[in-house]
Amino acid sequence: MPVHLHVHKKVYRPVNVTAYNSAQAFDALKPEWNDLVSRSNADCIFSTWEWQSVWWRSYQPGSLWVFACRDGSGRLVGLAPWFIHDQSDGTRVVSPVGGREVTDYLDIIVDREQSEAVVECLVNYIAAQADCFDRIELCNLPENSAGYRLLPAAFERHGFVATIEHEDVCPIIELPQTWDEYLASLDKKQRHEIRRKLRRAQGANESLEWHIVESGRAIEAKINVFLGLMAASSPEKSRFLADQKNEAFFRAMIPVVQQAGWLQLAFLTVGGEAVAAYLNFDYGNRILVYNSGLMQEEYGHLSPGIVLLSHLIQHAIQTHHVVFDFLQGDEPYKYRMGARDTHVYNLIVRRDR
Repeated sequence: MPVHLHVHKKVYRPVNVTAYNSAQAFDALKPEWNDLVSRSNADCIFSTWEWQSVWWRSYQPGSLWVFACRDGSGRLVGLAPWFIHDQSDGTRVVSPVGGREVTDYLDIIVDREQSEAVVECLVNYIAAQADCFDRIELCNLPENSAGYRLLPAAFERHGFVATIEHEDVCPIIELPQTWDEYLASLDKKQRHEIRRKLRRAQGANESLEWHIVESGRAIEAKINVFLGLMAASSPEKSRFLADQKNEAFFRAMIPVVQQAGWLQLAFLTVGGEAVAAYLNFDYGNRILVYNSGLMQEEYGHLSPGIVLLSHLIQHAIQTHHVVFDFLQGDEPYKYRMGARDTHVYNLIVRRDR
């Protein structure tokens, strides 16, 4: 007798998709944007309205293409903040607002309770606009992101070819409840090195101090000090800041992040002179280590970067943060401080011709 297989196709509640093609999208969606971020797996500073809108104002590298998804009640349940830009060979590429260079995590922003329905309807809508682009390149997708988990299969169901590529690692420390527990989690050599460097720095100069810039304080002078230290850290950082758009982005972004309550700008000083700095973000229960500056030649014997970093990890433990996130890059110091890798990926989507 023939066997009849019953295949149950998933039926999703209808989701309406609207495309925005101008910067007015940020004004129109501002009242709902961060509420959706808080309901998504993309709940990170880099997904917020503040970060995305400042980045777009600073760079504007193409034509904006923002997709907003709403359920039957009109509630915002999905956002894909993207743009289209032309490459030198004329290829039209879709990329995420936030870009590859200055934003460490990126994803579509979807309500975690409706993620599959939103992704299916979003991709269905994009498939109908396939003549508008040649390729989609989504970078910086975290390993737990909706984009990494759901988008490849959804695009392939709609006739595209989707390829996942490993992009980078983001080492993190899962913080214990006490500083002593943290030190005990390190190997013996590194535990000894941290203690030795802290003692040596304090003993070598009694005027050595560290502080986090107070949230309500005027920030412009501190930005100048930080950017000076950042440029002095390495030729690569100096070249990065020589690009006027990059410097303008930092100068625009830092006050916005401070006003939102997410800034952790910290300095190590010797005799009142800043010799090391960290530009971190304090978002949710995580500290994100975004960038740093250092006067290595004059004060390298004090290990100012590691000393300040150690104080910041201790402070994060004392303030009951759960994760200390070094963001992208496999620099050895991150692992010496006890970090373990998490991963980010690229998704490349092409039409199947």
